[in-house]
Amino acid sequence: MGFDLGSLLSQFAGAATATVTNTNTSDHFEQAAQNAPTDLLSQGLAAMFHSEHTPPFGQMTAQLFGQANPNQQAGMLNQLLTSMGPTVLASLLGGAGGSALSGVLGQLTQGSTAPASITPEQASQLTPEQVQQIANHAEKHSPGIIDKMSSFYADHPGLIKTLGSAALTIALAKMAERHQS
Repeated sequence: MGFDLGSLLSQFAGAATATVTNTNTSDHFEQAAQNAPTDLLSQGLAAMFHSEHTPPFGQMTAQLFGQANPNQQAGMLNQLLTSMGPTVLASLLGGAGGSALSGVLGQLTQGSTAPASITPEQASQLTPEQVQQIANHAEKHSPGIIDKMSSFYADHPGLIKTLGSAALTIALAKMAERHQS
């Protein structure tokens, strides 16, 4: 007998808030992530990032960055930075003033207005707080960045489990809603 994604997700149907108290939420999320189509998982993650019941997108991105390995960190940064056009990236660099963020991003982008592909070694130079600044800027100026990052995280669901059961419940509830329709 195969895995029944619909049965698993039905436990979370209608749980738009973190009111579901389930000690196995992390395990359920892992099972759903392994068996759900990537686009369904991505939609659930986007709902989680947009939810008023979770921390802001930039804060969650910073937390995920702090839990990621250097390859994942580089992938996250490349997604964030490539979502910003040259003007937006320049405003990020200019807005950072003399901060460490400006110095690191200036080095990473090698003085150009379009970011070079960031290596894992370069990504590991940034702190989660600096990544939060980048994510906040991207969210403000790059429509669709949450959807883009949700697709990235759908390929790395193990990271999402570090956000806790409230966030996972929201993602699973949205997945249940989409799966039923």
